[in-house]
Amino acid sequence: MMIYLDNSATTIPDAEVLETFTRANLEYYANPASLHQAGNQAERLLESARKQIAALAGDSEGTVIFTSGGTEANNLAIIGYARSLKHRGNHIITTEIEHDSVRNACLHLETEGFEIDFLSVNEAGEVSPEELRQKIRKETILVSVMHVNNEIGTVQPIEACSKVVRDHSRAIFHSDCVQSLGKISLPYPEWVDAVTLSAHKIHGLKGTGCLLTKKFKEPEAISFGGGQEHGYRSGTVNTPGAASFAKAIRKVLEGNDVTKYQRWNRRLRKMMESEKLVRICSPAEGSPHIFTIAFKGITGEVAVNYFQQRGIMVSTSSACSSKANKVSHVIQAIHLPDDYRKGVIRISFGKKNIDDEIEILAQVIQEFLKTIKKGMKQHDME
Repeated sequence: MMIYLDNSATTIPDAEVLETFTRANLEYYANPASLHQAGNQAERLLESARKQIAALAGDSEGTVIFTSGGTEANNLAIIGYARSLKHRGNHIITTEIEHDSVRNACLHLETEGFEIDFLSVNEAGEVSPEELRQKIRKETILVSVMHVNNEIGTVQPIEACSKVVRDHSRAIFHSDCVQSLGKISLPYPEWVDAVTLSAHKIHGLKGTGCLLTKKFKEPEAISFGGGQEHGYRSGTVNTPGAASFAKAIRKVLEGNDVTKYQRWNRRLRKMMESEKLVRICSPAEGSPHIFTIAFKGITGEVAVNYFQQRGIMVSTSSACSSKANKVSHVIQAIHLPDDYRKGVIRISFGKKNIDDEIEILAQVIQEFLKTIKKGMKQHDME
């Protein structure tokens, strides 16, 4: 039996979402840009999915630009807005703990002459709206602050940051909401101008995502070709993927029981809060589906292998950097003590998990701690 607790990396596809994808592939496989009847039918399905996603996000007038996932959507937001607003300024603000698809896009823009400011975070991974106020200026054209951090689950003060952005600039305010969709309420459209969403984090399919923006606040295209997606993202559109993405969003918004995540988070937190060999990295006020801890004096890989041998799948930090064998930029930014930095594991819950699995996890964690302590005593005696 496998207990899968790496749902922030990806989730198992929902059966109904798969059914929608399969049916759309069989019945609407034509290119939606084609002029014939089959193309028109595919186009109608595509536009229906677009309208559904915008409406589910609370902005029926919003623009949905389908992408291959969160990384492409973040790239489009950061680079596309920067280039389209260059006539107004060259200053961009983001945070030290963004996903690499935002962080590296910003670093790339530095080579094009843009000036990037990174907001620092406290030990809980939170940015300070006051620091944002100090750094924002009239040349600021884009502010990007992720909603929920993918490695430790911190929920950023988006509402407070939005007030700063609106009071002190004309900047576009973008938020990477890949980890928050379906777990906590989106800050769109009330507090931000654009959000990045991804399907495979909510029991949808890999290869589908979107950038959702307010009307008339779309970015400049960063890829070129046939002008699909109203010119914002060229390439034959994945109509079945779009239809299944809309289904996945509807299902996660209607039926995701986050109270069980809260209960499991509290259960594990209480068990480990007095344990000296463990540091809890995830803030108590963070998104409940992510619970990240760090073991003292061992590496995360050792912990992951220990759990794996007992049928439990967790990750060392983010799935994108877990094989890089280095301390992530998020862990560095929250200033985790040196003894714990390499011992980070992330436990992330999904809708398929059940109470019994978390009890087994708790038992295995206790066994692992006993093993660590036994190893330390033997080392002291040598």
